[in-house]
Parts: sequence; C-alpha cells; structure tokens
Amino acid sequence: MHIHIFWDSLSPAGLQMPVARTLSAMLGVQASISDNPVRMMGYDQARKQINAQALLDGIQAYKHRHNMSDPVLLVVSQDIFRNGHSFVFGLARESVGAAVVSVARMGNRYYGKTDHDDDLIDRLSKEGAHEIGHLFGLGHCTVPECIMFRPDTLDELDGKKKMFCDECRTQLDQHKNLKKE
Repeated sequence: MHIHIFWDSLSPAGLQMPVARTLSAMLGVQASISDNPVRMMGYDQARKQINAQALLDGIQAYKHRHNMSDPVLLVVSQDIFRNGHSFVFGLARESVGAAVVSVARMGNRYYGKTDHDDDLIDRLSKEGAHEIGHLFGLGHCTVPECIMFRPDTLDELDGKKKMFCDECRTQLDQHKNLKKE
C-alpha cells in the first residue's frame, strides 16, 4: 500500500519530507510527496475559506482521470470548512480514498505565537494520519491521545500522541492486511 501526498504550492516549503517520513512511520506504509496537480475549487468569498468537500471532489476527479487506487492526502495552506462547521483541520472521504488537511490553523502564527517548524510538522503529521486513518476505515476514537481522536481545538490536536491506541492500531493493521491479500 502507498499514500500519495499532494503538497499545494502555497503550503509551507521544506516540511514535505519530514511530514512524509513521520506519516510513513506512524502508519507503516510508504508515502510519496509531489506538487499538487488537483485543481483548487470551492472558495467561499464570504467566509474567506475553501469548502473541503469541493477539494475532495477535485481529488476524486483527478484520481478517476488518472486511474489511481492508492489513497491521496492533499495539504493546503488555505483555511477550510465543511457545512455545519466554522472550520476543520482536515476531512476525508473514505469511499474514494481522498483526504485534505489545512495548515491554516495549525501554525503558531494564527494564534499570535512564534512559528516553529517542529510544531507544524507534528500537527500536520497527526492530522494527516488521522484523515488517512479514516481512509483505512477507522472511525473517531474517544481516547484523547489517540490519532483517531477528533480535535476541535489546537490544544486537543497538540494533546494527541503520534500513535494509535491499541484498538485503533488493531483495526488499522487488519485493514492493511486485507489490502495485501
């Protein structure tokens, strides 16, 4: 199994390889990074955000056109939302193997703090692994330290560890083993 990470040109440069390596280690699968080939759609002028569902539509169309079966994670710099939520850190659509994460609210600068690449790498890796976990069939977890816990705030995202709880790890391993067969 392989994960394609599409890195949008407006996302922070220089973090691609550390994020890919961390995701590979956390998930136990290979990850590759490439420039984003997906058309960015769904900008809502009134909200000054991009509709994450529209981005997933774009990934779905790209995967269909290029006959891709492996999961795709799109990393964007723009703030994203989904209907019913003021923002989301990320969103996944398991049925097509597509996920998106936004760095907009993961950087310290957004909260008036000094930026640190290590913080951003940590947060991107955790949220990326969370969304990819959904692509592998995992649901949300109630254990606050687990990757599959759904964070609503930056503090909750920071409180997660870069690991799956025992139950989620078992589900992830079962899914990966099914894909090998």
